[in-house]
Amino acid sequence: MAEHKHGEMDIRDHEKTFAGFVKFVTYTVVVIIAFLVFLALVGA
Repeated sequence: MAEHKHGEMDIRDHEKTFAGFVKFVTYTVVVIIAFLVFLALVGA
């Protein structure tokens, strides 16, 4: 059985995935806020 040593795992892929997720959520929130502002201005 393999022994786990703290700090040896390669987490570059995990960091890239998390950065992509944060970027996606940020853009999504900006689009939703812009849409809500548009609705408020149009008077829907």
